Amino acid sequence: MNVPTTGSNRRRVFAEMNLVPLIDVSLILVIIFMVLTPILVQHQLTVKLPKASSGAPAETGSAVTIQISRTGAVTIEGVAVKWEKVEREMTLRLSKAAGKTVLVQADRLTPVEKVVMILDFAKKLGVGKLGIGVTPDEK
Repeated sequence: MNVPTTGSNRRRVFAEMNLVPLIDVSLILVIIFMVLTPILVQHQLTVKLPKASSGAPAETGSAVTIQISRTGAVTIEGVAVKWEKVEREMTLRLSKAAGKTVLVQADRLTPVEKVVMILDFAKKLGVGKLGIGVTPDEK
């Protein structure tokens, strides 16, 4: 006995794209970029420091490092900052600055005025210690 098939008994084909592999790949890329970004930003500005025959290494734990290149580019703790926002950024990073140290690392061809501006900003904020970064003289 043949029973006629009705439309409700047929199987339907679902054509859906599986998005799980796409999400996995995108999350892996986000993790890779999160790991590489601090490394790239930190090595973005190279400063050739002047040499000195004497000096003690700075304690980097409580020190805020400010780098100035010969072109005038400024980085505070590895983050590039425009000159217009340097004082604001220093104010944010040096709140309650009595016990903090500011270490200014300037290229040897950097104009002295720029270094003095940074030291002046730090002194206005009441920083405990000021330092200028140099490389040890090779003997």
